[in-house]
Amino acid sequence: MEKENIQQLLLQVGKKLVCERGVEALTARKLSEASGCSVGAIYNQFSNMDNFVVVLNYMTLDELLHQIQQIEMTDDAHADMNNIVRCFTRFVGENQNMWFMLYNFYLRAEKQEYSFLYLRNVAKIVNIVSDILQRILPDMERPERILSSQILWLTMFALSPFLTRENFQAASKINSTSVCQIVLNTFVAGLTILEKKN
Repeated sequence: MEKENIQQLLLQVGKKLVCERGVEALTARKLSEASGCSVGAIYNQFSNMDNFVVVLNYMTLDELLHQIQQIEMTDDAHADMNNIVRCFTRFVGENQNMWFMLYNFYLRAEKQEYSFLYLRNVAKIVNIVSDILQRILPDMERPERILSSQILWLTMFALSPFLTRENFQAASKINSTSVCQIVLNTFVAGLTILEKKN
């Protein structure tokens, strides 16, 4: 079997393990058993399990980006921004185990462990948000707009692991999408007021 085919097989099996059994199921031994590849073959392809997780995380973020890019933009910038937030919360909710793996890895990762592909996809998402923010606040300077978009992404990212847990929603009676939309709209309203003062 060619190298690319082995990698794809391992990634497919690894994703299935995480989706069905959680991050704890993703060990070299369990991946070897489920895929039929030896532990040596896994390390030969990815060097270590952290590198394997990095690739899976990139695939997860790439899928989120793809879904956001499929959103059809309208003449209503506020509605478009809320549609992105709905897309984000829906995606995280439907891919909880994969998202928690991504979240936990980058929460504990050192700066040098952030892959270029991951950072590139984050930048693409931030740019989409920035373009919509420009339509809402056309007089905002670009550096401030990019920074505001980055803060909004980081806020949604920080909220994501808590708001998708069923016990959180059941105990608080709060819908995760509603929470994220309230945070978004409050943030944008605050920026609007600040821009008017300036």
